[in-house]
Amino acid sequence: MTDLFGSAGLETDVGRPLADRLRPRALAEVVGQDHLLAADAPLGRMLAQKRLASLILWGPPGTGKTTIARLLADETGLAFDAISAVFSGVKDLRAAFDQARARRAAGQGTLLFVDEIHRFNRAQQDGFLPFVEEGVVTLVGATTENPSFEINGALLSRCQVLVLKRLDDAALEKLLARAEAHHERALPLADDARAALKAMADGDGRYFLNLVEEVAAIESAAPLAAADLAKVLQKRAPAYDKNREEHYNLVSALHKAVRASDVDAALYWLARMLDGGEDPMFLARRLVRMASEDIGLADPTALMIANAAKDAYHFLGSPEGELALAHAVIHLATAPKSNAAYVAFKSAMKAAKETGSLTPPAHVLNAPTTLMKDLGYGKGYAYDHDAEGGFSGQDCFPDDMKRRTFYTPVDRGREAAIKERLDAWAKRREGRG
Repeated sequence: MTDLFGSAGLETDVGRPLADRLRPRALAEVVGQDHLLAADAPLGRMLAQKRLASLILWGPPGTGKTTIARLLADETGLAFDAISAVFSGVKDLRAAFDQARARRAAGQGTLLFVDEIHRFNRAQQDGFLPFVEEGVVTLVGATTENPSFEINGALLSRCQVLVLKRLDDAALEKLLARAEAHHERALPLADDARAALKAMADGDGRYFLNLVEEVAAIESAAPLAAADLAKVLQKRAPAYDKNREEHYNLVSALHKAVRASDVDAALYWLARMLDGGEDPMFLARRLVRMASEDIGLADPTALMIANAAKDAYHFLGSPEGELALAHAVIHLATAPKSNAAYVAFKSAMKAAKETGSLTPPAHVLNAPTTLMKDLGYGKGYAYDHDAEGGFSGQDCFPDDMKRRTFYTPVDRGREAAIKERLDAWAKRREGRG
C-alpha cells in the first residue's frame, strides 16, 4: 500500500509520545518482567502450552501491564478489546460482552483488557463472573492496588494474579538504548546524569521515556551533568523574600549561637529579636527545630523543654511567657550537642529518593489473606520479643538494597550509651549473617 503520508513529506509519528512509538511489538521486547515472561515463568509456560488463563496484572505504573495484555492477545490469536474502569459503565461492559459472544460464534476468542479494574464496584466486578466462567472472554485486569483488598474474592478466585516489578536500572538502560537508537544519536548526558535520569523515573518506564524525550530535545554541545539535568527537568525552588533580610540574619545568629554552646550570645540574639517585635511563636518554633537538629538524642529532654516553652508562651502570653523561651534557649545552648539524628534523616531521605519504590522484604509484610501468604508475605519473620535480649538481628531493608548506615551516634551525652547498644547489635547481626 502506498504511504500517502510519506509521499507527501509528512510523518505519521507526529504528536505520538516516545513511549508509544517505542511500545514493544513482541513479548520478547518487554523489559524488566522476565520473572513472568521467561520460558519457565508463568506466562512463558502458558504460551508454550497454547493456553491463557484469566489474569490480574498487579504492579506500579509504567511497568508494561497494558503492553503485555495486548501482546498476549497477539500471541494467542485472541481479539483484543480494552476498556477502562475509570471511563466505562454497565453499558460499555454489555457492549463488550455482546461483541465477545459474536466473535465466539464466529470462531474467535476475545481477550478483554480492563484497565484500573479495581475501580469497578463490587456489583460491576461480579458482572464479569458468568462471562469468565463460560469462556466468553479471557479477562486480563490491570491494577496498581493490592488485589486482596480491591478485587472481589469470587472474581479473584477465577484469575491468576501476576505481580509486575518496578523497572530496575538494567531495564531502564535497555529503554534508554532503544530511545537513542530511535533518535540515531546518544543523549547529551554525562555518566552521572545518565544515572540521575534513571533515578528520576522511580521504576516507571513510561515516565522515564517522557523524560528521555525531553532530554533528546535539548541542544547541548557538551554532555549535561546531573546538576544541569536537574535544572532542565525540575522546577527551581522559589527564592526567599528579601524584604525582611534582617529577620533571617538574626534568627541565623540565634541558631548558630545555640549550636556553638555560646549561651550568652544566644540570650542576646533572643533579646534582640523580642525587642525588635519578632513573633515569639516564630521563635518557639525555631527552638523546637534546634532541639532536634543540634541536640538530638544527646539530650532527649531538649525537645521536650522546647515544646514546653512553646506551650508555656501560648498559655501565658507576653511578657511572662518570654521567660519560658529564655529558659529553653539556656537549656539548648548548654546541652551536649549532636546532629546525628539530623544527618541520619537527611541521608535516609536521600536514599529514599534514590531507591524510589523498593518494596519491603517479604518477611516483614503482614499476610491477612491467602493470596498474600502464597506470595510469601510474612515468611521467615522472627519475632524480636522472643529472641535473646529482644533482638533477632533480621535485616529489614528491601531485598534489592544493600544495608546502609544512616544514624551514627556521637560519644557525648546520652548518645554514648546508644552507640554502645548499636555497636553490640551490629556485631550480632553480622554473626547472624
